[in-house]
Amino acid sequence: MKATATAHREFTISKIDKRIYGAFLEHLGRAIYSGIYEPDHPTADTDGMRGDVVDLIKELDVPVVRYPGGNFVSAYNWEDGIGPKQDRPVRLDLAWHTSESNEVGIHEFADWCKSVGTEMMLAVNLGSRGLDAARNFVEYVNHPGGSYWSDLRRQNGQEEPWNVKLWCLGNEMDGPWQIGHKDAAEYGRLAAETAKAIRAFDSSLELVVCGSSHSGMPTYPDWEATVLEHTYDVVDYISLHMYFANHEKKTGNYLALTHKLETYIDTVAGVIQFVKAKRRSDKDIYISFDEWNVWYHSNQQDRQILNGGDGWPHAPALLEDIYNFEDVLQVGLIINTFIRRSNVVKIACIAQLVNVIAPIMTERGGPAWRQTIYYPYYFASRFGRGTALDLAISCPTYDSEQYAGVAYADVAAVHTEDDGVTIFAVCRHPDEAVDLDIDMIGFPGMRIIDHQMMVHDDLQATNTRDHQDDVAPKQGAGAKLADGKLSVSLPPYSYQMIRLGR
Repeated sequence: MKATATAHREFTISKIDKRIYGAFLEHLGRAIYSGIYEPDHPTADTDGMRGDVVDLIKELDVPVVRYPGGNFVSAYNWEDGIGPKQDRPVRLDLAWHTSESNEVGIHEFADWCKSVGTEMMLAVNLGSRGLDAARNFVEYVNHPGGSYWSDLRRQNGQEEPWNVKLWCLGNEMDGPWQIGHKDAAEYGRLAAETAKAIRAFDSSLELVVCGSSHSGMPTYPDWEATVLEHTYDVVDYISLHMYFANHEKKTGNYLALTHKLETYIDTVAGVIQFVKAKRRSDKDIYISFDEWNVWYHSNQQDRQILNGGDGWPHAPALLEDIYNFEDVLQVGLIINTFIRRSNVVKIACIAQLVNVIAPIMTERGGPAWRQTIYYPYYFASRFGRGTALDLAISCPTYDSEQYAGVAYADVAAVHTEDDGVTIFAVCRHPDEAVDLDIDMIGFPGMRIIDHQMMVHDDLQATNTRDHQDDVAPKQGAGAKLADGKLSVSLPPYSYQMIRLGR
């Protein structure tokens, strides 16, 4: 089977905001406690943070991490996580029916972010709280000193402000499951007034307003239109969330779900343009896709805790999806979609980073390891920074049960910051290779400097504590670059990264 593409140096989509490769950590399950924080762990530093996890995250070069939620933030008092740990209250978390010790708060999280080389993306509670708590939190985090909240931060050991630039105005406020759920007009007004107050403190801050929790919400896309009409002048991004599942165990249908993702992004981009035109505005608003991942493997096992059957446990195992090779392909497809939509998607956060639907797993007192989906995320974050190329592609297609015309070869290309080119390719064909030829126009003197491949004869293969490398990349073979044409064979159900340079 043949597929062809053209990559032209001058045919571009957008410069990729590096924050498209961001991540998310919520006070949920074992994401924080025994995920990043485990004071008794053999690798723990003086702050109680796991060194083995720090090393794995530093490999990923994560540009930004969203915190502390998620559903958790909608009933969270940020003040509970400051001051001496022995004085911090234990709270009941209504979102996940667990207890929260507050051993980790803004100080601990900020120090951890510095240790892994990432920036903070903080969320304020617009569920059970509102404008006043939000502005106080911003002042505590960002004001140098000489005010009540900034001086309290200094008293608590942090002399200099953290100068966090990116703030989320609540989380999934369209969802009836959310603590303090509001309708679009109610939330839009609250978000607008909160944004105005935050901008009165610092007009340079970047603000994210809540969009639809997923594209199946009954209020979508009216929610986006109403919320943006209230907030367009005072925010910079609107958030979208989407999770991917294969309950039916039909791989072809599963790998076609990125068509749903593309439609979701394109629809909200259209709503943004509608509101912009309606308001006669010159301002552009972009998408922050700040929750995305595969999530379905753990649904059944989580029911006992989420239904309150175990009382209020602290940091139980929740949402611990064990990812397989099939999920490698899905994550590769999702990231390719974000690259191709980088003109409107400027921030994206894989949800989450450790243990909870995450690329990294840990064992209490034991090792940490890379789940299967770690690798496509790693390759994109490390080698997908630059400018997205607008490829012209011709490829055979198939029809899934939901979508027609699904390409067997999904390809994204990035003109990298060091004047190379990185190609990310996923083959959706179950039993036939796709021979891909790409005309590289305007890229003279290139050679193949790296070729990585992920392929496995078992779509259900996983990485575990005792077999951490069952699903891992290997050196690719057979790719050729001659006379300005890159030729590579994409085996059935495979992921590949090819880097060109000089």
